Amino acid sequence: MRLFLTETMDQRRLSRRRFLFFSGIFAFTAIATWFMADLLWRNGLQGLEIALLVLFVILFAHVAAGFCTALVGFYVINRGGDSSRITTTVKDDEDAPLASTAIVMPVFNEDVSRVFEGLRVVYRSVQETKKLEHFDFFVLSDSNQPNQWLKEEVAWLELCKQVGGFGRIFYRKRRQSINKKAGNVADFLRRWGRRYRYMIVLDADSIMTGRALVQLVALMERNPQVGIIQTAPRIVNGETLYARLQSFASRLYSPLFLAGLNYWQQHEGNYWGHNAVIRVQPFIDHCALPDLPGSEPFGGRILSHDFVEAALMRKAGWGVWLAGDIEGTFEEGPPTLIDSAKRDRRWCQGNMQHAWLLTARGFRPANRFHLLMGVMGYVSSPLWLLFMILGTIQVFTHVTATEAAPAMDPAKFTSLLGYHFEVPQAFTLFVLTMVLLFLPKLVSVIVTLGQPEEALKFGGRKRLILSALGEAAISVFLAPVNMAFNAKFVLFTLLGQGVSWVTQRRGGEGDGTDWREAIITHGGQTAFGLVWGISSYIISPTFFVWLSPVIGPLVLSIPVSILLSKAGIGRGAKKLGLFLTPEESFPPYELKRLQQNLSECYRNLSPFEPLRADYGLMQAVLDPYVNALHVALLRQRRQTEESREWFAQLRARLLRHGPAAFTVKEKMALLMDAESMITLHRELWSCPADELAEWWRLAMRQYNVLTTAPTTALYR
Repeated sequence: MRLFLTETMDQRRLSRRRFLFFSGIFAFTAIATWFMADLLWRNGLQGLEIALLVLFVILFAHVAAGFCTALVGFYVINRGGDSSRITTTVKDDEDAPLASTAIVMPVFNEDVSRVFEGLRVVYRSVQETKKLEHFDFFVLSDSNQPNQWLKEEVAWLELCKQVGGFGRIFYRKRRQSINKKAGNVADFLRRWGRRYRYMIVLDADSIMTGRALVQLVALMERNPQVGIIQTAPRIVNGETLYARLQSFASRLYSPLFLAGLNYWQQHEGNYWGHNAVIRVQPFIDHCALPDLPGSEPFGGRILSHDFVEAALMRKAGWGVWLAGDIEGTFEEGPPTLIDSAKRDRRWCQGNMQHAWLLTARGFRPANRFHLLMGVMGYVSSPLWLLFMILGTIQVFTHVTATEAAPAMDPAKFTSLLGYHFEVPQAFTLFVLTMVLLFLPKLVSVIVTLGQPEEALKFGGRKRLILSALGEAAISVFLAPVNMAFNAKFVLFTLLGQGVSWVTQRRGGEGDGTDWREAIITHGGQTAFGLVWGISSYIISPTFFVWLSPVIGPLVLSIPVSILLSKAGIGRGAKKLGLFLTPEESFPPYELKRLQQNLSECYRNLSPFEPLRADYGLMQAVLDPYVNALHVALLRQRRQTEESREWFAQLRARLLRHGPAAFTVKEKMALLMDAESMITLHRELWSCPADELAEWWRLAMRQYNVLTTAPTTALYR
């Protein structure tokens, strides 16, 4: 029996793979550097030219790394797949043994219906595998809004009643949200982790089929030296044009990159924070996150915890695998360009913190490379911007020198990305760069076209080609906008501006970006693009033409961002068969079930409008069922005489004046105090009406109306 897959690949073979991979990066970078240096030193290498060359080498190496990953991925796919995959250790039809597994879902002010209907789908899917006895489910809440907290509690209870999940589905609300998601999971492991051999982490928007979950646990049982197995979730349920583009691109192009990653990293893979299985004991023993030296944004608690946890697991000798070929793992992406930028703002600070860890003692070279690529994913944007600005300065210097010098033959030179170079060398360098950027996409399309069944899942060959062309054009257009966003985020991080923990808007939420939000977000980019464009045109009209693919998207970023955020345009593209994915053309049963459940939830009535803002608090005080549930889930705390008096004053104010004048902190304090909740419920129903605030009198009048609506409709 093969207990650990790395035993089937000796170190020499793995070293050969990595030598070929990194040699490819070096070779492409060396060729491009030779061309660039040859172009720069014709007039002598000065300080500006040296800076340009150094930036070019760093940036081109980053591009070459992505290209070489796709290149080896194509090699693997073309020869029929890689036999050295973690999934080969368990056969599809094998009834492999399982072990106790906790499925944990950390949440923070998420759409309650989406969270619990998603959990319902996952639970039912596991139930249908006949392996439910091996799995427990945990919703780990850090929600800091009173309404969210109460909605989660009631939705949890209703879910348990409907699926018979008592003793199998658990809900926990932390009092203190320390260290965000990583701290939430760590707190769970300290309290309950030793009861389970494995833990599968899901995001609030994650869906995994029962078969995928069972397969992950079976793989861990078969490979006892593996600490983490990461799946590659598909992006689904996007309605806006932006979300559909991201879903299509990820689904079409990712197989090449996933195969390439597995080819060279093998058991030294990475962890992406969700849709992965973790061996609990070594995770507890070795993956506690250290505090970085200094304060935020570079120091303090680590934000992007997943890369570091994978590195710590490998440092302790446990394998970390990427199982990119496991089907039935899904997530949702941000619906708009602005929402994507907000998420990147958080990730940027977290990834830049990893610069501290590049030289950490005991980390494996592969993990250092993962950390470096994470840093470069954001630092490359300001470097590209600096590269082009320096190019603008060089053109200005050249034009000024040319006007002061004797006339030279203008046909000898052409402008390319801000430089005056001889045509053959400059064009060769341009073509090489474009090949590295776009050949992986072209190869992915060709590979899919060569498989008629796969092409059909993307809408057929014609629609696949049109979709790929449209995605390529829009991605080229958005590249300068994303560059500007990330350059700004890196600058803010360097200036010491930390980032707060906010709720991520998911794929199906909202009705797009409004003009006000777009102007506030993209206004600086538009102004910068106008100034840069006018300046470059004054310097050299030819240079302006070459720079226009960068300037144009910045100037037009406001209307384009709005157009991409509209769900109506996304649905129109879907009707035309554009940007289809296999999960849309042939949706798995779990995704269809989720959409049906959510449609039922969202069709029902919302709470009476004047009560909406504090509807959860109203239910916890007014409804005996919700009040009893909430109190039962609270832990009793000792109170001093001062705290008892303070709570008594809060209760009196709440009943007399209503919740409008209360702060969120005061509402949360009341909700966390079991004695106050019991007392409030009793006093509300026993007080004369003239001693209650009008808000409470309205709530009591509407109570019977509201409680006749289905519970799932009220807790969205």
